[in-house]
Amino acid sequence: MVQLTETAVNKVKEILDTQEPKPAGLRIAVVGGGCSGFSYSMAFENSPGLLDKTYNFDGLKVFVDQASLLYLDGAEVDFVETLEGSGFKFNNPNVKSTCGCGSSFSA
Repeated sequence: MVQLTETAVNKVKEILDTQEPKPAGLRIAVVGGGCSGFSYSMAFENSPGLLDKTYNFDGLKVFVDQASLLYLDGAEVDFVETLEGSGFKFNNPNVKSTCGCGSSFSA
């Protein structure tokens, strides 16, 4: 199961509220590509796919496809703000290595 921190949920809801028309929820996925083989994807969705797992975090619906679930089991998504910038950070116990850019991984 994938987890979102309270900070991440609040940030996604804040962004979601600015969208017109308002999407049904957030899709989190693992996609092929990047220098280490895989990268994370986050995008708003209007409806879940037939085989999606749907999670509910304080009213925020999060959709994850079955293939991505294999790589996201036990992962936590957080939203961090630092002097260098802000963004969503994945803490994933399934990752075996990452690349220098920090946005790609292998499992």
